[in-house]
Amino acid sequence: MEIKSYIAFGFQWVAVMALLSLVLVVHPELPADETIGQWVWFDKAAIIASVCILLSILLGKRALKLTTTVTWALIVLGGIEAIWGLRQLYGFTASGHSRYALTGSFFNPGPYSGYLALILPLCFYQYLSLHNSRLLKTWWVKNMVAGSVMLLILCVLPAGMSRSAWLAAGFSCLWVYACHVGWGVWLREVWIHHRKRLFAAIAVGVGIMVLAGYLLFSLKPDSARGRLFMWKITCRAIMEKPLAGHGTDNFAVAYGKAQEDYFATGNYEPWEERVAGSPEYAFNEYLQAAVEWGVPLTLCGLAAIVICLYIGIKKSRYGICGAILSLLIFSFSSYPLQLPVFIITFIALLLACVCGNSRWEWIGLAILTVAVGGFRLKNDLRIEQACREWMNVRVLYNAGAYESGEREYVSLYPLLKERAAFLFEYGHGLHKLRRAEASNRIMREALKRSCDPMILNIMGKNYQQKGDYLAAEECFIRSTRRLPGRIYPYYLLAKLYAEPAFRQPDKFEKMKRIVLTKEPKVQSTAIKEMREELNKILIY
Repeated sequence: MEIKSYIAFGFQWVAVMALLSLVLVVHPELPADETIGQWVWFDKAAIIASVCILLSILLGKRALKLTTTVTWALIVLGGIEAIWGLRQLYGFTASGHSRYALTGSFFNPGPYSGYLALILPLCFYQYLSLHNSRLLKTWWVKNMVAGSVMLLILCVLPAGMSRSAWLAAGFSCLWVYACHVGWGVWLREVWIHHRKRLFAAIAVGVGIMVLAGYLLFSLKPDSARGRLFMWKITCRAIMEKPLAGHGTDNFAVAYGKAQEDYFATGNYEPWEERVAGSPEYAFNEYLQAAVEWGVPLTLCGLAAIVICLYIGIKKSRYGICGAILSLLIFSFSSYPLQLPVFIITFIALLLACVCGNSRWEWIGLAILTVAVGGFRLKNDLRIEQACREWMNVRVLYNAGAYESGEREYVSLYPLLKERAAFLFEYGHGLHKLRRAEASNRIMREALKRSCDPMILNIMGKNYQQKGDYLAAEECFIRSTRRLPGRIYPYYLLAKLYAEPAFRQPDKFEKMKRIVLTKEPKVQSTAIKEMREELNKILIY
């Protein structure tokens, strides 16, 4: 092979690695759960990748298979992530979250485990296929790399304690093995000649799966109940607008309203109050897509994914299909497609399913990436810089210097007005400055992007400052309905009913009784202080 061809292949490898390497990008100077830094990396990588692809087309007459390039790029990245996690477990590298020892380059162990579970079937298939390869010159190197990364992932994955990732990895690897050894033909033979034994095996398998499901549920029961309750409320939100959906990025507001309406009926189980929260995501990508886009568009998206999988299976790309299957299973109980790492990886896997090694396909990929990256880059850079400045302003906010911070929040507002956390800080600072009207204007925007009941609490306190007691009461009552397990809004209602201009003894006593008797999730000094304060208030 000519040296130009090797250089061309190198450029193609660099292009794919650049696009997928955003998983390694960490920005500690940005807010912990902020992803704009990774999007900026992708925008720049897209331009670099496009140049590399075009250079490879000019230098070489042949092109690498996108399937091969994506597979080995992900295996290499999976190996780096696994080593990263091992270093965190042994204390050599800091974790991305103070509450967890293992996060890899992610913010918490859930997505990290899902990423490793996605790569495991790729390693497994490469190990199986290369083990039977006749290309002895390259077999041992690739086999050793795939096998080593697979073992590293298996060492780290259990420590992540993600049941969703375990299931995704297990089922996808089992599917890859079944495809590799031709279980389809074997099952047809068993169905024809040993049907009774097959039914018995299926019954045993179902029993094992039920037992495994019970054990996984028992591992973290409240977490599992919380997911089930979340899906229940999400389904109620879907039923409100099943066809058109609530709009992109409107999951939180739709969920908050649905949960508020559900608890307002009073017809719910005690455990539902205990596990309820104010999530940013549905922890089920299919339900979240249905909430935002509507059921018809969600089904169309799933149909496109199934078509890609069908093409991949027909072309015997079982490793790539196994990775997609793992991601689809993980998406049933997590939020991978809310993170840029998984979005780009998923698109790359789908393209690897359907594309070959045509030069025109590589040119199309170059045009697509440079168009997306170039279009986004300027705006993403501005938002990234604004987020860095926001982190500096947070120092003033946390120190209580609201007057100084307010000027900075005003200047950052045009770029960060889509971020609920920014809006909450801005609105809360205005509340502390006793600028009730301006605070409520910002808090109403935050309420469109978050289902956190603290927003309603601040709005109610603002109305109380203005003397609009009925509006304040409505906000506090909505807060108790959104998360009835929280004690703070009942305390605020009790204080409201004790106001001389809005004195209501019966309602005060009812709220006081709730504050004194309701069992909190976690005992704290704040709850003790609230109870002591209400005990000192007497209304006749």
